[in-house]
Amino acid sequence: MRVTEIFLKDYRNFAELKLDLSEGINIFLGRNAQGKTNILEAVYFASVLRSRAVKFTDLISWDKDAAFVKIGFRKAEVSQEVAVELSARKRSRRLFVNGEMVRSKSFVGRLNSVIFAPEDLFMFRGSPAGRRQFLNAEISQASPVYYENLQVYNHIINQRNVLLKKIRAGQARRASLETWNEQFAKYSARITAERLISVDMLKDFARIIYKNISAQNEKFSIKYDLKYLDFDITKKNFYSGEFKHYLFDWYKKIIAEKSQRDIERGNSGFGPHHDDLKFFINDRELKLYGSQGQMRTAALSLKLSELEFLKSARGEYPVLLLDDVMSELDANRREQLLKFLKLKKIQTIITATEKKYFPDADFGKVFEVNAGKIF
Repeated sequence: MRVTEIFLKDYRNFAELKLDLSEGINIFLGRNAQGKTNILEAVYFASVLRSRAVKFTDLISWDKDAAFVKIGFRKAEVSQEVAVELSARKRSRRLFVNGEMVRSKSFVGRLNSVIFAPEDLFMFRGSPAGRRQFLNAEISQASPVYYENLQVYNHIINQRNVLLKKIRAGQARRASLETWNEQFAKYSARITAERLISVDMLKDFARIIYKNISAQNEKFSIKYDLKYLDFDITKKNFYSGEFKHYLFDWYKKIIAEKSQRDIERGNSGFGPHHDDLKFFINDRELKLYGSQGQMRTAALSLKLSELEFLKSARGEYPVLLLDDVMSELDANRREQLLKFLKLKKIQTIITATEKKYFPDADFGKVFEVNAGKIF
């Protein structure tokens, strides 16, 4: 997969921008707060409809009513484009694939990208929500069905939480919860099964990449942490249809057991929206015992394994977005990263403040960014 063109209109600090990219490495150099990250964020937003902005309307230039993002790319050697039109006044967005307006479930996954930012170096010690967001974005790009199931699941949780509060206040009967509990169990099983399969694939890629990068005899492993787990998941064949039925029955049992507590709390305290990822080096939990060097290597390994995961699902590598991480990596890890990208021929968009992080050899196309303009 290759991004060929980026077009931005009234997006962040870009009044208008049109860029043609190299098939290899594209480097955007400039001081902080000049707009480098906005370019990466536009590509990622066009992939998963998520950004680090609190609200999508924050992506619109502060004095404008609307913004437009269009990304041209080649996938399986076929030219395509995705576009997003954002309206501040209507607080809405319109999505387009090859000029035709579509819904989000037909949009997410068209353009595949992986973003690696400085905060990812410390995701192991961050909140579970950040790790779930990482997993959801990864699987949604690989599987449109997962993305759709996740949208339905979030709707079920919101509606169930409203009902729980009404039951607690005596404004609804407890029996009315049964229908939502059935749907809650159904979609919880679907999402969890897909996550388990994805983590199983991801951990194999990450283990190999970590070993190659670290040059140490250390074992890096990943585990999906399922709340209230009362069975040995390693002994279950979670690739089978039977396992999904097993999960469905298990969720129904746990939901029934926890429903009274949920009513008392007024929210759903159990389900995939509470699960987590755990990371280990030599069977010792990384966030508790890992060094800074191990965490940096693990984060880099995780992002590179995400590339391999999406390639296995989509048939070609996604675009890699590196947001000012070169300064956070030591010389050895930078060298290993650039060597990997060159070997795999992965199109990469990099932001950096200094050119010194890159070798003197021909490594790609360089752009200078200054106050929302590209030189």
